[in-house]
Amino acid sequence: MEPMNSRARGYKDAVKALNSLQSNFATIEATKKLGPSINRNEVSLREVYEYTRRLGYKPEDFNRLNLIHVTGTKGKGSTCAFTESILSQYQGNNGPVGKIGLFTSPHLKSVRERIRINGHPINELKFAKYFFDVWDKLSSTESSPDEFPHLQPSSEVKPMYFKYLTIMSFHVFMSEGVDTAIYEVGIGGHYDSTNIIDTPVVTGISSLGIDHTFMLGDTIESITWNKTGIFKKGVPAVVSEQVEHPEAIKFIEERAKERQVSSLEIVSPAILPTHQKLGLAGEFQRQNAALAVKLAAIRLDKSGVPSDELPNYDAALLPDKFITGLENTQWPGRCQIVKDKPGFEKITWYIDGAHTIESMAVASKWFAQQMEASKPAANTIKVLLFNQQNRENAGDLLVKLYEVMATSKFKFNHVIFTTNVTWSSGDYNADLVSMNTSKDLVDKLVVQKMLAGIWSELDQKNNTTTRKHILHEIETSANFIKSLTNEADVDVFVCGSLHLVGGVLVVLDNEHD
Repeated sequence: MEPMNSRARGYKDAVKALNSLQSNFATIEATKKLGPSINRNEVSLREVYEYTRRLGYKPEDFNRLNLIHVTGTKGKGSTCAFTESILSQYQGNNGPVGKIGLFTSPHLKSVRERIRINGHPINELKFAKYFFDVWDKLSSTESSPDEFPHLQPSSEVKPMYFKYLTIMSFHVFMSEGVDTAIYEVGIGGHYDSTNIIDTPVVTGISSLGIDHTFMLGDTIESITWNKTGIFKKGVPAVVSEQVEHPEAIKFIEERAKERQVSSLEIVSPAILPTHQKLGLAGEFQRQNAALAVKLAAIRLDKSGVPSDELPNYDAALLPDKFITGLENTQWPGRCQIVKDKPGFEKITWYIDGAHTIESMAVASKWFAQQMEASKPAANTIKVLLFNQQNRENAGDLLVKLYEVMATSKFKFNHVIFTTNVTWSSGDYNADLVSMNTSKDLVDKLVVQKMLAGIWSELDQKNNTTTRKHILHEIETSANFIKSLTNEADVDVFVCGSLHLVGGVLVVLDNEHD
């Protein structure tokens, strides 16, 4: 889809054009020309280099952004948020840190969330400007037909959705004079679109687990190989303790040596003060916070902050600015509690975008702990709102949730399986459209019926019963939950998908397009 140049192009035009890249027919057809013998992962990464070249950049140009590159299976987004918050304490008054850029995925409510400067998503005007800067430049430049036959015709073939936003983020940060850019990997690391970074300041890896097996392999060794692909020669690497998969450390050490990092540190939460308050809920966040402390300290050391003003790891002492940064960190959709929203009084929403086996176990435990701590009245109604539309292991996620909750003394009264469709009208907010989901499967509620069946089987095995509901839209689900407040207060656990979480937050805020 080529936006018209004869009229002003605004944010909605940009989102419409961007959404067309989710099912980018021209690109898909062009890629088919590659043939079965081509490593498509390598080709995909080469495309990012090529597209940035056509924008006028060389990979080494991005070194001026003082990049911090973070991957992992669980906690990489939270780690980036902690890192950003710490570094923000060193801005202003001729401080050592200037503008901070943050690139993350996916978004919850607005695609602009993926590209932030100084803690805020870029505004709609800037998003549209930079989106069409990239679009127009790629429409008017060419790739070699011999070297890139699958990018022909160059004026029509555009990068796919995530790749486009990655390329655009580099353009935004360079144009806006960003001084420090924090990049969260999309999937994996080695072949990820963000991995055109030449010489970052530091690379980091959070907790590893089994996820995206169709792309990364189904063993911890293959997944670790892919994640450690962000390691760079002569650049320090910092890695969280691997509690779930300690065997990964051996593979990490091998890859660090192979890729000739300048140093490798395995970070323990013990470097944090015992009672350090964190802005993000959940005991597991201490691991992400510890990793962020190391990443931020390495960036600040490079910028000339004296060592006596940086953390004392042996004594588990942090400078005041680090403490404040950790306390002030915000990252919606992760262990988030929303209470008594206007129009949804008497409802407390416990929201987490957990969508891997490991994160589902952690999020479910967090919810159970919140129930224990809040001591709800005996007649408080407990509801699960769940969906996972795209992953083959959606049933396994639900089983893990059930198992964790079965070990607690709390039981759901109602379980709702919904799609990610935003409104009862059947419409999505434009920023939440997913064209990679089968419309037929959504319309027929195939996944939701499957999940309800799994829950029924689990109930039978455990000699218990839960009222199950299959509803087509998030707004319809929220209104059903609202109707329950006629009987008592309601506690709702929302999980299974960041797409679901984003839709719930949009509905609670009544943010129609």
